[in-house]
Amino acid sequence: MNEEIIIAGFGGQGVLSMGKILAYGGMMQQMEVSWMPSYGPEMRGGTANVTVILSDERISSPILNRFDTAIILNQQSMDKFESCVKPGGVLIYDPNGITREPQRKDINIYRVEAASEASKMVTSKTFNMIVLGAYLKIKPVISIENILQGLKDSLPARHHHLIPVNEDAIKRGMEIVTTVETHGYASPS
Repeated sequence: MNEEIIIAGFGGQGVLSMGKILAYGGMMQQMEVSWMPSYGPEMRGGTANVTVILSDERISSPILNRFDTAIILNQQSMDKFESCVKPGGVLIYDPNGITREPQRKDINIYRVEAASEASKMVTSKTFNMIVLGAYLKIKPVISIENILQGLKDSLPARHHHLIPVNEDAIKRGMEIVTTVETHGYASPS
């Protein structure tokens, strides 16, 4: 198994945290892991992305040009990374702030209304966990138990009281993800 993921959006959307939690979860599952963040000097409000590789075998390089999965959280990232998804791959996006929907016909496209759903939850900071839940529904490469352990390991102890809220957000993301277009990959049931 080898899963190459790009997560991209604005700084402040939890892009890097989502990648870190996936990476920690992969380590808990005894996988080889690479986590490579990229962000502008302005951080919050600027563009940010992270490449995560999860594999059963040694990872030769963390630098990728094509991805199995792209998680897109803003229009700039859609413009930049939609073309980088491998044919037959997966693109997951939140439509909030997207002015041009994905156009490709050779990939599997899923929408998750994470921004809208996060505004209804206890804290709107669960946005990225809703998106992560959608991803795990479509591609259950890491168990929820290991994701929660990754969340615990990546959060400072003073924030551990938020783990149940984040777990609820992950489950909610699994429930609300919808299929837009599929080509050779089963849609979530």
